[in-house]
Amino acid sequence: MSVKQKVNEFINSLQKEEENLFPYLANNNWRPGNPVYYSGPYWDEKEVTSAVTTLLSGKWTSAGEQVNKFEKEFSIKFGFDHSVMVNSGSSANLVMIAALKKYFGWKDGDEIIVCACGFPTTIAPVVQAGLKPVFVDINWDDLNWNLDQIESSITNKTRAVFSSPVLGNSYDLDRLIDICEKNDIHIIADNCDSLGSKWKGSYLTDRAVAASCSFYAAHHICTIEGGMVSSNIREVVDIARSYAWWGRGCYCVGKQNLLSNGVCGKRFSDWLENDTIVDHKYVFGVRGYNLKPLDLQGAIGQVQIEKFDDIHRIRRKNKSRIQSIFETIPGVRVINEKKESETSWFGVPIICDDSNLKRSLVSYLEDNKVQTRNYFAGNILLHPGYRDLGDGTKYPNASKVLDNVFFVGCAPVITSEMIDYIEEVITNFSKS
Repeated sequence: MSVKQKVNEFINSLQKEEENLFPYLANNNWRPGNPVYYSGPYWDEKEVTSAVTTLLSGKWTSAGEQVNKFEKEFSIKFGFDHSVMVNSGSSANLVMIAALKKYFGWKDGDEIIVCACGFPTTIAPVVQAGLKPVFVDINWDDLNWNLDQIESSITNKTRAVFSSPVLGNSYDLDRLIDICEKNDIHIIADNCDSLGSKWKGSYLTDRAVAASCSFYAAHHICTIEGGMVSSNIREVVDIARSYAWWGRGCYCVGKQNLLSNGVCGKRFSDWLENDTIVDHKYVFGVRGYNLKPLDLQGAIGQVQIEKFDDIHRIRRKNKSRIQSIFETIPGVRVINEKKESETSWFGVPIICDDSNLKRSLVSYLEDNKVQTRNYFAGNILLHPGYRDLGDGTKYPNASKVLDNVFFVGCAPVITSEMIDYIEEVITNFSKS
C-alpha cells in the first residue's frame, strides 16, 4: 500500500469517528441556528490526503513539483499558455503589474485605468509599481465600471485597463475590447472573483494580456492561501516568477529543466558581464520578494481543479435560488448576469433602495447567524490610505455602494438546508 493510500485510509477512519472532521463539506451536519458562513473551502478527504502525502514525501516543502503540476493544470483548464503560482491573490497582482511594466517598458507615471469601487489590491500594485491609477465610476444597474468613462479617460499615457468584474459578473466585454483595440491599450484581468466566468462562451480572460487569481478560502479554488499569474506571453510569467522568487533570473521549473534533486539543470553558466561563472539560480535580475507558495498548496490545487466544474455549477445554482429569496423583499434588487454571460458567481450582490433598509436587513441576517459582506471597500478613495490618489466625491455611485450594497455567499459549502434557513430568516424579516 502506497503512502497516499495509507493516509487516505487513516483520514477515512477519522471521519467515521469524528462526524464534523470536515465542517465545511457539503454533506456536513449543519443545523438551523448554526452559522451560515458566506464561504469556506470545499474540501473532502482528497485535498487533505494530497496535502499530508506531500508533507510526508520528504521533498522540498516550498514550491516544487506539486506546484509545477498545478501551474500546468491551471493553465490548461483556463486557457493560458503559462502560469506561476504565488502565496496570495494580492501578491499575484503585485508581481503581475511589476512584470508587465518591465516587459512593455512602461515608465513611471504611465497610466492604468482602474475602477474606483472594489478591493484595494487592484489599486495598490499600480501605485507600488510607480504607475498612475486613473479612476472611473461604476454604473448603478450592475455595479460594473462605466465604459463611457473608461473611453473618455484614455490619454497618450494610458497603457492598460485593469479589470475586476463585480463578484464575477461581466460588463460588456465586447465593448471594452473594442475600446482597447481602437486605442492600442491592454486589458489586464484581476480574475480573483471571476474564475470560470465566461462571455459568449469564452473565459473573461481570453483577451487579457495577463490575469491574476486568488486561492483564498472565499474564492472558487482554495489552496489554504495562494494566487496565480497567467499569460500567453511566456516572458511576462517568467518575470513575474522572478519577482516572486527573490528577483533571481533563473526561470528553470519542471522536470525538463531541473535535476532529480530540484537543482537547476543549467546550474553553472556565464551570466555576469565579466564572464564570471556563477550559479544560475543566484543571478538576480530584479529587486524582488519572497512570495513563493508551499508545495502542499500545489497538491491541494490539483484536486480542486478536478472539482471546478461542480464548484462552478453549484455557485450558479445557489445564486439563482438565493436571489429569488431576497427579491421578495420590497426595495431590494439582486444583480443579474447579462444574456451573453455565464457568471461563476463569487457572491450574491444585493442592492437596497436606501441605507436604512440595508442596515436593518444586514443586522437581522447577522443576528440570525447568516454571514454578510460589504462590497469590499466601496469607493476606495474615501479610505485613509488612498485619499491622496484622487477626489472621492467625483465617484458618487462608488460612494453609494457602502450605504446601499452588500452580498451573501453562494459557495458550494452552502447547502440546500442552509438556503432553506435563509428563506425562513428572510420571511421573518419581511413579517417584522
